[in-house]
Amino acid sequence: MSGFDREVLAMLPRLKRYARSLTRDTSDADDLVQDCVEKAFARQATWRGDNLQSWMMTILTNLNRNRLRSRGRQPAFVAYDEAEDLAGSDAERDPLQRDRLAAALERLDPDQRAVLMLVVIEGYRYAEVAEMLDIPPGTVMSRLSRARRLLAATLQAGNVVELRRKT
Repeated sequence: MSGFDREVLAMLPRLKRYARSLTRDTSDADDLVQDCVEKAFARQATWRGDNLQSWMMTILTNLNRNRLRSRGRQPAFVAYDEAEDLAGSDAERDPLQRDRLAAALERLDPDQRAVLMLVVIEGYRYAEVAEMLDIPPGTVMSRLSRARRLLAATLQAGNVVELRRKT
């Protein structure tokens, strides 16, 4: 097995996690990752040897954009119970926390969600995300800021319970 093969194999969990955040469907994410890996191996000669993770995430992002264009941006049903292995068990102090977070993420614009997942979950720097998504770094910061603000507002709004007296 070559070094390229090993590096791609080591990246599969990250690619799958990112693909799930983009597609919001496990089977679509698996298909997207498979297409990404196939394209990477077919175009291995075009890789400049710089940052393989960035190159793979760019391929995955572009494949997802093409998938969305071909489907006409139809809303998809998401079964978040299938993604249980993504969240740590120790993170669930509030049993409804994961459901509220999933609903809040669902409300985000797909572009904002992609930036949020790449920066916050995958740990990429703004410049790397800008290169992957082919957008200016300022746009990355703007989308991330909006995504965080919307997430915080949505999650905070979910914690308010109105009590009214019967009149």
